[in-house]
Amino acid sequence: MEKPKEAIAMASSSYSRLTPPEVPVELHVNNRKKLVNSLRHHLSLSSRPLHGFVFLQGGDEQTRYDTDHIELFRQESYFAYLFGVREPGFYGAIDIASGNSILFAPRLPPDYAVWMGEIKTLSYFKERYMVSMVCYTDEIFGVIHDQYQGSGKPLLFLLHGLNTDSDKFSKPAEFQGMDKFETDLTTLHPILTECRVIKSDLELSLIQFANDISSEAHVEVMRKVRVGMKEYQLESIFLHHTYMYGGCRHCSYTCICATGENGAVLHYGHAAAPNDRTLENGDMALLDMGAEYHFYGSDITCSFPVNGKFTSDQAIIYNAVLHAHNAVISTMKPGVCWVDMHLLAEKTILQSLRKAGIIVGNVDDMMVERLGAVFMPHGLGHFLGIDTHDPGGYLKGKERPKEPGLRSLRTARELQEGMVITVEPGCYFIDALLVPAMESSNTGRFFNHEVINKYKSFGGVRIESDVLVTVNGCKNMTKCPREIWEIEAVMAGSPWPLNEVTISSEHGGG
Repeated sequence: MEKPKEAIAMASSSYSRLTPPEVPVELHVNNRKKLVNSLRHHLSLSSRPLHGFVFLQGGDEQTRYDTDHIELFRQESYFAYLFGVREPGFYGAIDIASGNSILFAPRLPPDYAVWMGEIKTLSYFKERYMVSMVCYTDEIFGVIHDQYQGSGKPLLFLLHGLNTDSDKFSKPAEFQGMDKFETDLTTLHPILTECRVIKSDLELSLIQFANDISSEAHVEVMRKVRVGMKEYQLESIFLHHTYMYGGCRHCSYTCICATGENGAVLHYGHAAAPNDRTLENGDMALLDMGAEYHFYGSDITCSFPVNGKFTSDQAIIYNAVLHAHNAVISTMKPGVCWVDMHLLAEKTILQSLRKAGIIVGNVDDMMVERLGAVFMPHGLGHFLGIDTHDPGGYLKGKERPKEPGLRSLRTARELQEGMVITVEPGCYFIDALLVPAMESSNTGRFFNHEVINKYKSFGGVRIESDVLVTVNGCKNMTKCPREIWEIEAVMAGSPWPLNEVTISSEHGGG
């Protein structure tokens, strides 16, 4: 008896060939050294004494409202960067003069061993996290005083500054007896943030693994998607693959699994729109999902037709975005301004839409009137690392652009070797933007009203890759099918990466 086609397709899915990498503790040791060197350099330029302590508070476990249900803990990002500690309730200090590092662990009650498992010794944490000393949190006051090498009150450099992505301030450490110390709330944040912008080789290896397993998971979703499924089933396939085969317990962010007109909702997937629509024949899917491994994340978006075959209209919009994606990556290198890359993406998309007859007129005039922001209201990309939107996008004195679209950019910096940044152009048909633009005396003349109405419920297309800036160009760390023929081949059951036989047959080879 023949197997049903559905069963054959499901069976063709391959298990991951990736092995979750061991995480060298030297990664965080090196991050601490990098910070100390940067701080010393800054203080020497300011003719300030080279003493004091960087002092950070790690994250605490949170319960759900007034219940005893504890949410899955994930370490605060700056603390994770410097110490790599996965447990809650810790504090950390780094002596600027000596470079020595101190962890302060919570003193756990005996009952902890009954309900939560073994109470680890201080020597365990010292060895695990390769720090100079480990003490208890109720000993902070005495230990800092004993270790201080300067005169007068010990100086603590505390983390306090604005995250330009979230518009929220980082939380400076607090502990009993803090009023007996001198504190500096301005020096640490910009220096530590800048340390996080340029990635080390060890950091890049983790970001690459997160990309590899997430790319695999996106391909797995492409193979298993079927008309009639729910959007959340696509999310489930992705999460299962990254956790089952990559050991990724955390996701970088809430998955966006949008199909049909939901693809025009930029942050779809939240509690009020929980990836629950039923997939219909003819829908485009826009899936923005990325796994996190040992704090370091990925951020990948794939767009494809749920039935596995692009229509001519879907191909027009998809290729418009793909051409923008590829144009940016082929131009990226150190010294290139990210604002210019956003404008390049916009212009490329507008040129494709004009060629297809969706819009009419001079593309340069469209750029002046910011028509690109109607189709792509978000920024082209953002820094990626321990946070999905890694900090450092706007240095002190660097202003955010004011124009539509450009004001959504998460950085306006020039690219530097070692940055990891997402490239995620998109083209969306959002009524809240299209209707006013079509009625405006400034932009209405650019629309072919008859043609654009065909795309009323199209949704949108986004293609997102994580890209490393190299010494003379860049490297795409994401490994998903991108060309239309690649996507259709993979969705029809071809292996990925495509082998030579598949490539030959797709292009009519003998």
